[in-house]
Amino acid sequence: TKPDQFGPILRWSEEIRSERLIPFPSIHPADREALAHIDAIADAGFKGIKLHPYYQDFTIDDPAMDPLYRRMAERGLRLVAHTGFDIAFPRRRIADPRRIRRVVDRHPDLIFIATHLGAWADWSETRRWLIGRPIYLEVSFALPYMTPELAVSMLTEHPADYLLFGTDSPWISQAETLAQVRALGLPADREAALLGGNAVRLLA
Repeated sequence: TKPDQFGPILRWSEEIRSERLIPFPSIHPADREALAHIDAIADAGFKGIKLHPYYQDFTIDDPAMDPLYRRMAERGLRLVAHTGFDIAFPRRRIADPRRIRRVVDRHPDLIFIATHLGAWADWSETRRWLIGRPIYLEVSFALPYMTPELAVSMLTEHPADYLLFGTDSPWISQAETLAQVRALGLPADREAALLGGNAVRLLA
């Protein structure tokens, strides 16, 4: 949530990573050394970066972010970003699907992973701007807040190769989210891709 946290977060990520755990460290958009820190993350062998527009107080399609997105793409880093509204904050439209679409259109080489099925509590806009596009959607903290019919329609209309499992643990447990996904009755190949097949490919 502030630039001077970069070092401790990177060191902690290095300490906990293993064949089983693959951390995504973070940078702060206001950090004057953000580009160098993106390079440090890539040089250390990490697979990606996590950003949260509400916690870090930035707008996801702000042109000031473009150099950071370009560097992430150049270094082959995946970007996981909180998208949509946030349950703990006033509903400012700083990470909504239209803004996400602008980012992806400007940076087609950036591997963008939109959490909460594209935009928490803003799924009509996800359908308008993101469904069908080469943008990864993961399902964390989304399924309990929408009807099963809406979830199924979104998860079947989006390209099967761009679906990911996610839980937002500890807010919702892995077991609970897994049960929610399986209860949707998705086609077996699509469910298998969502529950791990795509992640294996994405994380090499």
